[in-house]
Amino acid sequence: MKGYLSIVLHSHLPYVLTHGVWPHGADWLNECCAETYIPLLNVCFQLVSEGISPKITIGLTPVLCEQLADPAFVGSFTSYVDQKIESAVLNADEFARTGLRDRAQLAEMWRDYYIGVRRAFLETFDKDLVGAFRRLQDDGHVEIITSAATHAYLPLLYEDDSIDLQIAAGKANYEKYFGREPFGIWLPECAYRPGYRWSSPVAKSGDDQPRSRKGIEYYVAKNGIQYFIIDSHLLRGGKPIGTYLARFDALKRLWKQIEAQYVPRPQKEDLSPCNVYWVGSGSGDTGVAFFTRDPGTGVQVWSGEQGYPGSAEYLDFHKKHFPGGLRYWRVTGPKMDLGEKQPYSLEPIEGRLREHAHHFLGLVVGNLKGAQLNGDRPGVVCAPFDAELFGHWWFEGPRWIYHLAKAAHESKEVSLITCGEYLHKFPPSTVVDLPEGSWGEGGFHFIWLNKDTEWTWRHVHAAEGRMKALLAAYGKDSDPLMRRALAQAARELLLLESSDWQFLISTWSARDYAQQRFAEHDACFNRLAELAERYATSRDMAEDDLNYLRKCERIDPIFPELKLTLRPDEDSPRESG
Repeated sequence: MKGYLSIVLHSHLPYVLTHGVWPHGADWLNECCAETYIPLLNVCFQLVSEGISPKITIGLTPVLCEQLADPAFVGSFTSYVDQKIESAVLNADEFARTGLRDRAQLAEMWRDYYIGVRRAFLETFDKDLVGAFRRLQDDGHVEIITSAATHAYLPLLYEDDSIDLQIAAGKANYEKYFGREPFGIWLPECAYRPGYRWSSPVAKSGDDQPRSRKGIEYYVAKNGIQYFIIDSHLLRGGKPIGTYLARFDALKRLWKQIEAQYVPRPQKEDLSPCNVYWVGSGSGDTGVAFFTRDPGTGVQVWSGEQGYPGSAEYLDFHKKHFPGGLRYWRVTGPKMDLGEKQPYSLEPIEGRLREHAHHFLGLVVGNLKGAQLNGDRPGVVCAPFDAELFGHWWFEGPRWIYHLAKAAHESKEVSLITCGEYLHKFPPSTVVDLPEGSWGEGGFHFIWLNKDTEWTWRHVHAAEGRMKALLAAYGKDSDPLMRRALAQAARELLLLESSDWQFLISTWSARDYAQQRFAEHDACFNRLAELAERYATSRDMAEDDLNYLRKCERIDPIFPELKLTLRPDEDSPRESG
């Protein structure tokens, strides 16, 4: 019986467009567009032109869509690409003068690469990357799924209304850009929490009494979304394979502090990642299904040491030539000193990619044959990855996807399918209650909640409570200035809740930037709250307050459709519009 493979690519960046340029800021977005998003679009449209439907499930977070659709992005991106082209030309001249003929040819490769990126952006996609993804979905070649509005780490949010707002705002944003309701959602960091009596993990003893919380699936179902994706250890127990540890030395050091205390859940062999299940809510079927990340195939792509990206022939991520930051060396060996890296060559790459694509497909077939399936329905291997792995971290990754799609198209044993298509064809028959956890190392929350990030959660929880109080007091106020102040306060809260700040603090990859951004959004939110409270009393907004409101609206203009009301059924806030 033929089985299925669902490749899921999760695309996300925090809101950086109006917050600096380099090294952390708009160039972060520009880099990912040039190295990941445009190459992936090119691969998908190439496959379609060759009569192959890629059938990839692509997650585009709302905060990423907002940046890609912002007119400011167009000028920023074209300037960035022009700088890369100029750097490649200068490098080629430098290498030619110093007799490095092979390296000069690689510089010419980079020049041609960025010229192609520029042409694709301006001509092929008409400066509209979100629209290009929409065309692929409208023509049935990919499925786009949504996420929480700003990629908030949902299990640790204090207020149920905050979870609802993140998901509802994400759904509304999806409808704005894709003209339909989302079928699936990427829960940020694959993080899930069931319903139980919960208290804040950062509150002082006795300060926060346990209270009943609904599971995350309740808010997924409430917003009409039909599936999400979890890591395998939440389904079967056992030790999680983790996601980020191998890429960040700071996480390795952090993990050492708690590793001795970690005890994996007992493994259950009667549940298979190749099946799709309904998620339980304690009382039965919620109407929300979940797919499970396949651990074996995941290592092949995530790992720079054991997986394909660590192969000697591929472009090395870490070693760069300055000025310009272009890369001219191959991996050579994943643990090799940068000074020993050998020159990169294009000659063996396509053959190596074909080899790795067929190897991956062989693993998928083996998993499907060995799976304990429910009834006679075909199994599905769900392989989720951060999209930025393909092209950014692993330069050849988009071409690997091309060869994988071609190999699957020719296979008699496995076909590519989107998650939504599989769920429509083969709805689940079994309900499973899930434990709490994520796809981070240790399978729980430690990457986002640890000794270095506890302080951030106290600020987030305080801001959530203050937003709730503001809406309870002024949520029905129809005054235009009050509506603007509340909406912008909500935007700042959404940005404050982004899980990226805790991640960047924990990994030390941009700790100062993350701390600064977190502090800025916290300060903006609280000043806007004070502004709204003063205005409610005086009905006269001081010029300084009005200018500050305008400044926040200019710097953080995301989700212009955001309008806050009170839910008549629960008398609590929800995004609409």
